[in-house]
Amino acid sequence: VVELDHDSAYQLLVATILSAQSTDRRINMVTPALFERFPDARSLAAADPDELEEMIRSTGFFRMKTKHLLGMARAVTAHHDGQIPRTMAELVALPGVARKTANVVLGSFFGIPSGIVVDTHMQRLSRRLGLTAETDPQKIERDLMAQVPRSRWIGFSQQVIWHGRRVCHARKPACETCPLAPLCPSAELGAGAEA
Repeated sequence: VVELDHDSAYQLLVATILSAQSTDRRINMVTPALFERFPDARSLAAADPDELEEMIRSTGFFRMKTKHLLGMARAVTAHHDGQIPRTMAELVALPGVARKTANVVLGSFFGIPSGIVVDTHMQRLSRRLGLTAETDPQKIERDLMAQVPRSRWIGFSQQVIWHGRRVCHARKPACETCPLAPLCPSAELGAGAEA
């Protein structure tokens, strides 16, 4: 499952925007107070930028994230009656929302398999597993969507990300304990290998 704590599509969207260049653990420390202060898109749209910056400072890149959060909340309020939209086109039209973020919200909250989440773990593992040679997230997603049945896109995204966080680490993959090692073309490279 998605490791960002959330109770609504709004909360998951905010948390996913905040998660850029940060850890889920850090985001889960910040969001309880943030969601108490700004429980929905309308209240966030009216937030004082300085107050919001201070609340999310520890997540990194807080000025840009503040700009994205305010822009997203204002657009959701103005164009979607305060409700998080349920289509890829509408989500990626929001400030601070690209395909990865939209795929997280659509798949993990709404159960809509719109694509495959391509974060840093997916980028690394899809190359190590020989599923793509691409480095661009959109090209990686295209390659994966062609190989993975649509009915598995949501689960596949979550499983690969989980595996990347717990087994197939960037600098020292645990190939000796990896259940995918017999199928992985990179496993023979051994621990510490970069793909």
